[in-house]
Amino acid sequence: MSGRSERERWQGRAAGERGAVTAELAMVLPLLVALTIGLVWVLSVGAAQLRVIDAARETARAIARGDDVAAAVAAGEHVAPDGGRVAVTSAGADGGTVRVEASARIAGPGAVLGWLPGVTVQAVAVAVSEGGP
Repeated sequence: MSGRSERERWQGRAAGERGAVTAELAMVLPLLVALTIGLVWVLSVGAAQLRVIDAARETARAIARGDDVAAAVAAGEHVAPDGGRVAVTSAGADGGTVRVEASARIAGPGAVLGWLPGVTVQAVAVAVSEGGP
């Protein structure tokens, strides 16, 4: 039997385990930070997708009401994310439908996740023209 008491053996083991916990935390912490950055980036892509959908819808609705096409596109680009583009592919001049496409490029998260590419979000909106011939 050893000269050490049970309490001394327990304290020695606990001190060694504390160092192991610190080492494990040092290994896992960068992974948790990268995961958090990735999740925030995915949420920002989702928010950008919603803004592109809104931009296309607002532009199509304004043109269908009979608003000026240039003003409607400008309003849609204001709603879209920075650098977003809104294009009218069918203006409904014959009393038909108005079709608008909107898109925006979202840069990758950079830093630790710099290997992730950027994403292009797109949306198409169609509205029935309210003005008749």
